[in-house]
Amino acid sequence: METRLARSKSDRIIGGVCGGLARYFGIDATIVRLVFVLAVLSGLSPLIYIILWIIMPLEGAPAPQANANLLTPPQADVDPTGEWRFDPYTGQPLKK
Repeated sequence: METRLARSKSDRIIGGVCGGLARYFGIDATIVRLVFVLAVLSGLSPLIYIILWIIMPLEGAPAPQANANLLTPPQADVDPTGEWRFDPYTGQPLKK
């Protein structure tokens, strides 16, 4: 199974960021929390935690997938609604 970086639902104290990082790297969550607490002395840790909280998806959220429809060019001769009255390229009325 592929490991995805995501916030933990079960191993959380505030936002699940430390639990998710610990699961991703395969270490104990207490170690990650301790590193964050020690990094608070630098003043950068709260900002990093908030950014990770916003960026990391919640565990169990669906993975983003590429949409094949966005990769194919639109076809000019297909009218899915049946409402076209004019040719989109020439502006001439279409005969039905």
